Amino acid sequence: MNLLDLDIVTAAEKVSSKEVSPLDLVDACLERIDEIADTNAFISVNAAEARAVAAASGDLIAAGYRIGPLHGIPISLKDNIGVANAVTTAGSAVLSDYRPTHDSTVVQRLRSAGAIILGKTNMHEFAWGGTSANPHYGFVKNPWDVTRMPGGSSGGSAVAVAAGASFGALGTDTGGSIRLPSSLNGITGLRPTIGRVSNAGVIPLAWSMDTVGPMTRSARDCALLLGVLAGHDPKDAGTAPAAVEDYWAATAKPSVAGLRIGLIDDYSLTHIQPAVERAVNAALESFKAQGAVLRAVQVADIEGNISAQLTVEAAEPSAYHQRSLRARPQDYGEDVRLLLQAGEMLPAVHYLQAQRYRALLRAQMLQALETVDVIACPTLPFTATALGETSVVIRNDEPEDMLSAIMQFTGLPSLTGLPAMSLPCGIDTEGLPIGIQLIGRPFGEAALLRAAAAFQSQTTFHLARPNMAERTWASA
Repeated sequence: MNLLDLDIVTAAEKVSSKEVSPLDLVDACLERIDEIADTNAFISVNAAEARAVAAASGDLIAAGYRIGPLHGIPISLKDNIGVANAVTTAGSAVLSDYRPTHDSTVVQRLRSAGAIILGKTNMHEFAWGGTSANPHYGFVKNPWDVTRMPGGSSGGSAVAVAAGASFGALGTDTGGSIRLPSSLNGITGLRPTIGRVSNAGVIPLAWSMDTVGPMTRSARDCALLLGVLAGHDPKDAGTAPAAVEDYWAATAKPSVAGLRIGLIDDYSLTHIQPAVERAVNAALESFKAQGAVLRAVQVADIEGNISAQLTVEAAEPSAYHQRSLRARPQDYGEDVRLLLQAGEMLPAVHYLQAQRYRALLRAQMLQALETVDVIACPTLPFTATALGETSVVIRNDEPEDMLSAIMQFTGLPSLTGLPAMSLPCGIDTEGLPIGIQLIGRPFGEAALLRAAAAFQSQTTFHLARPNMAERTWASA
């Protein structure tokens, strides 16, 4: 049995039955972390603490105690998620010595559920970018092809899960930073509804769109993690008092019979690479074969979403970084420094108009979701590009700006605060993963997870792994 092939659900069962010890799982992950060092997936690894916690977790199991559903499961954290007394850099030299005094709420909840924290994963600096090309801690590399980008900004978390170096990971998602790397690395990632998961103790990017979410190998694992993370937090006034559904139960016997899947006219299947189009269409046919119904929906003013996304994601980070940008500009990577400086040049009227547009777009999306249960589209219009690329070709051999292209589909739920998830739905001719995105109603994560679990019960894309035995880990 290869322990690193286990999903969280199976690993937790084997720990509970004493077939596998938490220390076995931690040691296997630490060995894999060493093997994939050249991917730059991790900024820091706390091997000694992880082993100590694993040994204690094993003792509890031996004594008949199980803390929670994640007892003994190694989990990694994006490095903008605060851990008490551990350096939390957010991928930047600006915070190279920053040690929070308290765990973030999501870390507290992971520990309370029995999870073991392996380390902190690499990311696009301050989460302001979609490639995880980090000038301070190394460009993160895609384990399916180390000459390709993994997406971002939660690139290290995605690589850790895809490469078997962690059974699950937490990322943060502002404009797509969980879903983008999930798609490019062939894993399952969920952006919860804004207010579903606490941001307390998490270094922000754009506070009106930021959320923490799970990144795993399957929808069932996502459901397990979300059930631990979700719920109101007095430390975060932005969390909602809405009841938390039983996400795990939603995936137990999943079905999409009668599920109405919306496709937005002139959007959902527009301006995408041929391989992505084929994979997404095949996924939709799979849903239909299981009893789902496809319906066209209209969102009249959808074309403005990328512009509004870029406006909000420029202004809010620049406000947060204003002081340190003036005091320590040399400690920022050039790409992020330029974006932050540009954000300060935006007129207030542009930001206000973007916020007005968000309200309009949300109303139109909610109206569309009255006639369908979920909305589907690709997660990304393209597959993984070469490391360091700043443009991408989608159609007609015409290069496009990478940042705008990345947000083509992921920006829609980000702007409107809706839940969305990416799940693997295909592999292109170069062996690179493709993801489909499902968007749901506010606090409708259970419906998304149910649909994703049903799809994964009939397909094997989520089981595909990079070929670790033959992989040569090249330096960037």
